[in-house]
Amino acid sequence: MLRCAACKAKLWRYDKIGPGEVLRCHKERITKMYGSKSDGHKIQCLCGKDVGIDKGAYYKMIAKAFTYSGTKKTG
Repeated sequence: MLRCAACKAKLWRYDKIGPGEVLRCHKERITKMYGSKSDGHKIQCLCGKDVGIDKGAYYKMIAKAFTYSGTKKTG
């Protein structure tokens, strides 16, 4: 689950695979969208804070703009 760091609103549910931080969110792994909007190439929370950049097949995330919680797949 990704949440906005500023207002704590849910952004989307994401299937994380492997170790490391969430720096890219591949669009095919997003299982449920809650609240985000696209402003050109920027992805924003509904509060207006930028959380990522649309790069086509994935979103390049801004590291301090969101929090991630939940479990991840290890394979």
